[in-house]
Amino acid sequence: LSASPPVVVLLLSLLGLAAAGKILVVPMDGSHWFSMRDVVDILGQRGHEVVVVAPEVTMHIKPSKNFVLKMYSVPYTQEELERAFQAFFHGSFAEGWIFERFLEAYKGMKTLTDCWVTSCKQLLQNQELIRYLEESKFDAILTDPVATCGLILAEHLSLPSVFFLRGAPCGLDFDARLCPSPASYVPRAFTDNTDRMSFLQRVKNLLFDIPHIFLCDFAFQPYLKLASEFLQREVTSLDLLRKGSVWLLRLDFVLEYPRPLMPYIIPIGGANCAHKELPQ
Repeated sequence: LSASPPVVVLLLSLLGLAAAGKILVVPMDGSHWFSMRDVVDILGQRGHEVVVVAPEVTMHIKPSKNFVLKMYSVPYTQEELERAFQAFFHGSFAEGWIFERFLEAYKGMKTLTDCWVTSCKQLLQNQELIRYLEESKFDAILTDPVATCGLILAEHLSLPSVFFLRGAPCGLDFDARLCPSPASYVPRAFTDNTDRMSFLQRVKNLLFDIPHIFLCDFAFQPYLKLASEFLQREVTSLDLLRKGSVWLLRLDFVLEYPRPLMPYIIPIGGANCAHKELPQ
């Protein structure tokens, strides 16, 4: 089957057998929303009742006739959010020595993460909205694991989770899916290594994993504090990620290195592609 939004909709529709279901969507703003929006729109067009939860200040998440948009207030402005995204992009594409690139990426990610954590805190403290979600009796939740708030809500509402993602920071998605990803064989991002590496390239590959330890600490720890307070028990990132019922991976092995996948993991790389005819 060609991986495309209609195929994804078919997979999601199986959750409610042949009947239309009630789906809660907790998306990640920015480019992550573009691919998910197509799927959410088609779900609404197919008769599913779709509720999207998002902050009032967003980059791209806007109202649509195909879903109900529930918004909550946040203390930052549109200009502050845009500056945070710009800092993140600047850090992501910084050039120079590896440690200079790491420092710039760290600063950019921290600025944007602060906005996301603040947004998550406002959502979890919005008692009226949380009560609405509890009383709505959703059948499933569709979320991007990078939007950790979606994982927290899935746990709180005891909902089967459908993850829609390209990947998770620090390779946590590999750990949560119990998929091996040894640095001696699987090339790491930004190393320019192939799947056939010399000894020194394998060492380089391993060294590129070290900064991820620090990135994960600041990226997820604030969410885990919120999650522990909200759920009233200690949780870890892997605790939340391992609850995913279906993982829809926005990748295709035409462009990715082969890797083992569990049965509940489905590559849907074609969901990112526009349906246009190729030039003659």
